[in-house]
Amino acid sequence: MKIKPILIVAGDLKSIFFEIFFKSLKKNNFKSPIIVIGSVNALQLFQKKNRFRKKVKLLDESLLHSYKLDNNSINIINVKLTKDEKHYIKNCFNVAFNILNSGFTNKLINAPINKSKFLDKKFLGITEYISNKFKRKNIAMLIYNKNLSVCPLTTHLPLKMVNKGINKQLIIKKTLLINDFYKKNIGYKPNIAVTGLNPHCESILKFNEDEKIIKPAIKFLNKKNLKIFGPFSADTIFLKQNRKKYDVIIGMYHDQVLAPFKSLYEYDAINLTLGLPFFRISPDHGPNKEMLGKNLSNPLSLTQSIKFLDKK
Repeated sequence: MKIKPILIVAGDLKSIFFEIFFKSLKKNNFKSPIIVIGSVNALQLFQKKNRFRKKVKLLDESLLHSYKLDNNSINIINVKLTKDEKHYIKNCFNVAFNILNSGFTNKLINAPINKSKFLDKKFLGITEYISNKFKRKNIAMLIYNKNLSVCPLTTHLPLKMVNKGINKQLIIKKTLLINDFYKKNIGYKPNIAVTGLNPHCESILKFNEDEKIIKPAIKFLNKKNLKIFGPFSADTIFLKQNRKKYDVIIGMYHDQVLAPFKSLYEYDAINLTLGLPFFRISPDHGPNKEMLGKNLSNPLSLTQSIKFLDKK
């Protein structure tokens, strides 16, 4: 069976992507051919700065099926730079989307992107941007590590809007996506913990979301034979004796689960979008332009992203 290539959208020009990309290639022998989608001039500039010597192979998007691809060279589909970097990144994504729609591959990584400079206000993040392009509304953000993963029920939603953003159906849909992903791709049915919204799952208000929304959703999923438990107080679920019981912790908002998770695993995690007709991953960090040119950035998250898709 022919191994499908991995597409990598290069993302922000002012980012650490090429540095961590070269570091990943130096330390690993990936079996899946990698195709970078971005500016060849930018790649070669960073290649020179990072003293990474490897032949660059320019690919024609319309002739992909005719190439014999491997990683002996850096495979790249050149996307011309534009005055507005937003249009450049959009063009990179459009090339990737065309290739995915053609069926040539089902593996996509996007490098770190400054969301505030690229996205329209109607999109909370790159996850929502890509999902919208493929008309998928039922999606989930899974920050994956083989020991423990987390899923924020709401993603980059302002905190004051979170209570209005959660509901029983949302919990059910995202949990089913996670359960199916683990069964199909990891090989087992996961133990899932769900946090409450309020401190200690208690509220001084008449309407307690933990009692009225979260508990009924968990009860419904239990009846569907999912191994799901909670709601648990978010301030203790990540304690060692608690978290080792679970494969996934679903939280009600982004920082409720991402802050403790990143404290535990730092760069040893990848950001997966569940619910798309292909694998989409991004490294679990931003462009980090402050580190640009310092050659100190950790490539682990990008390396783990490629390794995950290398097995698919």
